[in-house]
Amino acid sequence: MARPIAVAITGGIGAGKSEALAAFARHGAAVISSDDIVHRLLEEDEPVRGAVRERFGEAVFTENGGVDRAAIAEIVFADREALDWLEGLLHPRVVDEYLSWRERLEELDDPPRVTATEVPLLYEVGGQDRFDAVVVVTAPADVRGARSEVAAEEREPRLLPDSAKIAQADFAYVNDGSREKLDDFVQAVLRELTR
Repeated sequence: MARPIAVAITGGIGAGKSEALAAFARHGAAVISSDDIVHRLLEEDEPVRGAVRERFGEAVFTENGGVDRAAIAEIVFADREALDWLEGLLHPRVVDEYLSWRERLEELDDPPRVTATEVPLLYEVGGQDRFDAVVVVTAPADVRGARSEVAAEEREPRLLPDSAKIAQADFAYVNDGSREKLDDFVQAVLRELTR
């Protein structure tokens, strides 16, 4: 059995990467989100939690011992060095986790034909070579602003512009319409990849 085709989904803040990931899942792909992996690492991985506590102190932990991601975001988006440190802590672990996940799927008796991984900073960290195909999801600035809790100006300067991502991608989608249109796009991508 051939190994599953590995698809990365990337794009700017508020573009709809998570919705695209959900659409891939609806159409039979096995899916995983880098953001979900980060959340799990911050909540469950003791070496990660210890490093975060040492760097940022107790102020980034809630009363019940959880990590206050909003408190961390407030620190790192105002301090590039702190952001670089946090990304250096988390990114290698995230990559290890989604690659291990893909390997486990490959070993199944009936592996999925396609895996889809949401990777917000795919091109920024040079991760595109880990995938067979890249889907870039974009949306107009006003649509993205309405969808995102984080102000784009806090995070966008360190991201590649959409035009640069699209130029490198295998597929691109402007996510400013209905869920049905997004589903149609995803189905077309899956047909192209699995024919």
